[in-house]
Amino acid sequence: PGSAMASAGGPDAERPHPKPFLIGVSGGTASGKSTVCEKIMELLGQNEVEQRQRKVLILSQDSFYKVLTAEQQAKALKGQYNFDHPDAFDNDLMHSTLKNIVEGKTVEVPTYDFVTHSRLAETTVVYPADVVLFEGILVFYNQDIRDMFHLRLFVDTDSDVRLSRRVLRDMKRGRDLEQILTQYTTFVKPAFEEFCLPTKKYADVIIPRGVDNMVAINLIVQHIQDILNGDICKWQRGAMNGHGRTYKRPFPEPTESSSVLAAGKRSHLESSSRPH
Repeated sequence: PGSAMASAGGPDAERPHPKPFLIGVSGGTASGKSTVCEKIMELLGQNEVEQRQRKVLILSQDSFYKVLTAEQQAKALKGQYNFDHPDAFDNDLMHSTLKNIVEGKTVEVPTYDFVTHSRLAETTVVYPADVVLFEGILVFYNQDIRDMFHLRLFVDTDSDVRLSRRVLRDMKRGRDLEQILTQYTTFVKPAFEEFCLPTKKYADVIIPRGVDNMVAINLIVQHIQDILNGDICKWQRGAMNGHGRTYKRPFPEPTESSSVLAAGKRSHLESSSRPH
């Protein structure tokens, strides 16, 4: 354990970045996945920190939609393409990007335009962070990706609430009501039941009612703060020492709280009192 701390005095450029704590956040369409992630970030006082300095960042599975063929593009514009199916995502790109993130590398994430259903030329550069929240309807579907998460959250929101939110959101994107409802009953609901809902069993924590459930969110924020305050060494050590299944996610033991990194990190962790 001593050797890891020995290099801590050197200049930033030489010090390897601590490997991020990767959190998967899943749930049905409009369940409040992004809102929960934003709330976590806000409570960690991270939403006003300049991009490169952030300790916590949010990524969306939606960035990894496949590039559509002309035929698929035409279907998409008529609401006849299934964006809720696992095959709609570029799983290889998603896996390699997350792998690089977990290794503490700077990555480029694609930008997706929901109005034209296309991947844009510009990418978003994502710098290493201490905690990475990855949200999407199917983030637990693919086992290789699922096994990369150190913590898995599932936002469980009533389906009527989700439908009404989805309708309002899609109408704001300029879609036709009838098309939205047809798409929902044809693709969204059946895909949720077949592909998303069964992955709920892989969650470590299920958050009923999403962002309305501040008790659950505060518990998760507290856990993340413990990790940022230096317990980060523990879950890594636990993961490395584990035999067989290397992804057992040990929670910090209260007996040996480490405060090595606490002094430097405190300032970022004052919870913001702004309403969401």
